[in-house]
Amino acid sequence: MDAIKMLAIALIVAGGLALAYGGFTYTKETHQAKLGPIELSVKDTETVNIPVWAGVGALVAGVILLFSRK
Repeated sequence: MDAIKMLAIALIVAGGLALAYGGFTYTKETHQAKLGPIELSVKDTETVNIPVWAGVGALVAGVILLFSRK
């Protein structure tokens, strides 16, 4: 399997996941203050939304790369 076909499959999978889930969340930990042995920190949950057009674009680009001839 050459690199173009592997990239095409990765784009198809990424586009499908983007359309299925629509985004992802992650936890970011920030250190607010450090007073001697006491350390105060805050954990924030951030959400990243993936636009539908990006998922469809990745899916279409992957299909075009997969079925294009050299």
